[in-house]
Amino acid sequence: MGLGDLLRNAAVQKFAQDVLMRMDAETAHRTTINALKFGLAPSGAPSPTNLQTVFCGLDLPNPIGMAPGFDKNAEVFGPLAKAGFGFVEVGTVTPRPQKGNPIPRVFRIPDAMGVINRLGFNNEGHEAAFERLKDRAPGEVVGVNIGANKDSEDFVADYIAGVKAFSPLADYLTANISSPNTPGLRNLQAEDALKRLLDALIETRAAQPRQTPILLKIAPDLEQAEMDSIARTVLESGIDGLIVSNTTISRDTVSGLENAGQAGGLSGKPLFNLATRRLAQMRLRLGPDFPIIGVGGIHSAQSAVAKLEAGANVVQLYSALVYGGLEMIEEIKSGLSQEIAARGLANVAGLTGTAVEDWAEGRKAL
Repeated sequence: MGLGDLLRNAAVQKFAQDVLMRMDAETAHRTTINALKFGLAPSGAPSPTNLQTVFCGLDLPNPIGMAPGFDKNAEVFGPLAKAGFGFVEVGTVTPRPQKGNPIPRVFRIPDAMGVINRLGFNNEGHEAAFERLKDRAPGEVVGVNIGANKDSEDFVADYIAGVKAFSPLADYLTANISSPNTPGLRNLQAEDALKRLLDALIETRAAQPRQTPILLKIAPDLEQAEMDSIARTVLESGIDGLIVSNTTISRDTVSGLENAGQAGGLSGKPLFNLATRRLAQMRLRLGPDFPIIGVGGIHSAQSAVAKLEAGANVVQLYSALVYGGLEMIEEIKSGLSQEIAARGLANVAGLTGTAVEDWAEGRKAL
């Protein structure tokens, strides 16, 4: 490809991004999904070798994952892998299809690169996602984020159903108990409820032919005592990893901005410092070897580096792509690789945990 081709490609990408930003947020998302389904995904460059890593026994070409919420129904995990993600997490998927909350339910905060959503686990259910996932190509690392139906009489039973449904084909499973948009769901983070849930997930997995790694996704809106309780329960449970964190109900970082008063969970750049501090605080509680995915507010190579320094083994992003497009993935990968080389490290794993205390104590921020 010559320089002219590159310039035209960049111009097309910018034009497409401008068009999407003129649409309401949910329409823009659906348009992007359709474009990816029709083969309009950019092709990512091969990942630099110093980005290769292993997470929960999975070999990843790079540590940058697509967070759940983008590919709710497992429609475009293949194109996302082609675009350069090291792994993709689909969902949240519930046992039965559900429409979610009334529209409008997704709101941009452009002045802060933030997004508020109150989607409410809108998805097509286990069966539809399973049918798409069973035909995925070899080498694509795909996790499945499982949740509970809003009207379920027993949330734990819904998570058990998710383990049974997706253990045969997921590379890992995430129990999402931290969305603020399903009433009562975050109550599962309380110690007794969490122990019951995790015990049930481990017991269910033990009965499956394939022992798929299980992760837990927690909220950033936790007090120190709550984090103590979660860490203790997680370490005793036998699950394989933690994801820190989901969206926040706080509005401190966007107060007074357009759409800041909307109900729902805040994600994107305004979440970064809170989520990263909580990540570091959980890293200190869980020790240096427990697998953690860091998510919340990554928007640049610098922020990806910081998330790793705070204790993440690998990271995920989504909301920043609303503003930067999928080409942001290559920019982050390139910057991350250059930072690893500049520090004289052998690979990306060398960044993990190098500034945990500073982030945990609030001495670092972006």
